[in-house]
Amino acid sequence: MPRGKSKKDKTTATQKTSTSLGFEAKLWAMADKLRSNMDAAEYKNVVLGLIFLKFISDKFNAKYADLEARKDTDYTDPEDRDEYVSENVFWVPKGARWADIQAKAPTPEIGQVVDDAMRAIEAENPALEGVLPKTYARADLDKRLLGEVINLVGSVEMIAEQEHHQGNDILGRVYEYFIGQFAAAEGKKGGQFYTPSCVVELLVRMIEPYKGRVYDPCCGSGGMFVQSEKFVEAHGGGRDDLSVYGQESNPQTWRLARMNLAIRGITANLGPRAADSFHDDLHKDLKADFILANPPFNVSDWGGERRKSDVRWKFGVPPASNANFAWMQHMVHHLAPHGLAGFVLANGSLSSNQSGEGEIRAEMIRRDIVDCIVSLPGQLFYTTQIPVCLWFLARDKSNGILKDKRLRDRRGETLFIDARALGHMETRTLKVLTSPDDAGEGEDSDIGRIVEAYHAWREGRDDYEDVPGFCKAVKNEEIEAQGFVLTPGRFVGAAKVEEDDTPFAERFAALTAKLEAQQEEAAKLDVKIAAGLTMVKVNG
Repeated sequence: MPRGKSKKDKTTATQKTSTSLGFEAKLWAMADKLRSNMDAAEYKNVVLGLIFLKFISDKFNAKYADLEARKDTDYTDPEDRDEYVSENVFWVPKGARWADIQAKAPTPEIGQVVDDAMRAIEAENPALEGVLPKTYARADLDKRLLGEVINLVGSVEMIAEQEHHQGNDILGRVYEYFIGQFAAAEGKKGGQFYTPSCVVELLVRMIEPYKGRVYDPCCGSGGMFVQSEKFVEAHGGGRDDLSVYGQESNPQTWRLARMNLAIRGITANLGPRAADSFHDDLHKDLKADFILANPPFNVSDWGGERRKSDVRWKFGVPPASNANFAWMQHMVHHLAPHGLAGFVLANGSLSSNQSGEGEIRAEMIRRDIVDCIVSLPGQLFYTTQIPVCLWFLARDKSNGILKDKRLRDRRGETLFIDARALGHMETRTLKVLTSPDDAGEGEDSDIGRIVEAYHAWREGRDDYEDVPGFCKAVKNEEIEAQGFVLTPGRFVGAAKVEEDDTPFAERFAALTAKLEAQQEEAAKLDVKIAAGLTMVKVNG
């Protein structure tokens, strides 16, 4: 049976989150003071471009120092471009290296210096062609501000931080943190390129992309891929175990994703350009083992009227007024025979019957492709305060999924998880789900509890059991009886209430005494307030 929710205070997890981000948060606070009146979206491109430039320069410098130290014995040449390319280190030509740029930070021409450096790096590294921002020389960008930001980014002490964190991803961590902060600053617009890390972690832990092809048809800044790579490495795998495919329609976000993946050494096929997955599918022949996505919710202008007879609509033609079921069917189309997809959608997708959506959902149940539905709490996203849900689709719910013999034949059954009561407020407006990696959390964490319930059910383990108010495995016949509505709360029921064995007379007496005490305290406060108002009136 999945463990019940721990009732302990979540302060420890919150403190862990804030302390683990101390370095990045300090850098953000310093950088944000320099923003002045610059728009958040504009400032994002300025700062993230500089962080990327600093990162590849630091990697280049480390390799340069190694070659310099060995040149007398191994006859290496620190200025030999092939020495860097052979080890997947970006070649940074003279004049584009960070030391050259920072030396000119106080000068009026610093914007042109940065643009020229970006062009030179793109020319020497075909993988970055058309990716890097080259807008630093524009007249409306304060060059004094730009110089201060360059000095700030240049102040990142890689060696000092390296002593506290494993790996060489210090600037990668800064990059990820800044992406999240910019999403918060930009609000709804920012959410188009960023999915909260706790939601990404939950998706990845649910579908466990150990090995194979991973695809995201609306990849934003690439967070799904980063978390997938982290998952594989944490479980003893290597980056070569995954092949990454993605697509993004917004040109700026597409470039941001390319930089985000490059800064972490992740090789990905995001297509030669930004493109719309519905109308310009860059991976038409792809059949992915895993699909992870956070499509934009309820898009009404996706051009559906132009794609009425598309081969992807296997369960019914999606309405032109809402892209939700177009996204779903696009992902099913790209799933391999034993593939698994996990994605975020608005809760309306679970029950809407408008414009044929109900019939599409019913056909998906009839064809037994819906594996699990999870209701999430509200306030997890920067983009919206409304609660959302996770869909998990499986092309083969039999024991043949991914040829993993641990799994049980779950044909004709769907698991429902109601996680709306989980999570805690990290800020006044933003909620987060605790991770198994948080100190002392493990399976008792929010994410751990959801993941444990799903895998216990999927694997047919003896410790799986329906938990009233939280999870229930439901036969497709029962779903059909409910009109093919997939809202978890409709199936899991209410949580069990612990019985109070105290006699009614005792409980009533205790409540009465408590009420009388509160009324007495209220009367005292009324006297104090009246006295305070009298004093104000007299003095006034």
